[in-house]
Amino acid sequence: MWSDDADTKILYVQTHGADDPGRCATPFFLAASAAAMEFEVMIYFTMYGPTLLRKDVIDKIGPKGEHGQLLRYFIEQATGLGVRLLVCQPSLDLNDLSLGDLIDGVQMIGGAAFNDLAVSADAVISF
Repeated sequence: MWSDDADTKILYVQTHGADDPGRCATPFFLAASAAAMEFEVMIYFTMYGPTLLRKDVIDKIGPKGEHGQLLRYFIEQATGLGVRLLVCQPSLDLNDLSLGDLIDGVQMIGGAAFNDLAVSADAVISF
């Protein structure tokens, strides 16, 4: 899944979901920063993480108070810089979701594919 020409590969793993909004923007922000540095970047959503990718959620999670951006902003920033979004199929079942419930562009992978990505990555960072 990684391209052969990327020098640095970073895999972020997001386990927290929409029920924990304080932990949702950081992986997208860091992934966008890494992509802007010309690293190859993917975010893998597992456990409750897939709930952050629901079409009906990304415009509801936002800042406390008057400052900050909605989750949609961070997702679009990251994907606009080439960050790939991957989701764990069993975690979709765990959260009673299907791929159709998620935003466009999310790719579903299994455990073996995740392990291949993790072993091949230069860094694996979990949230």
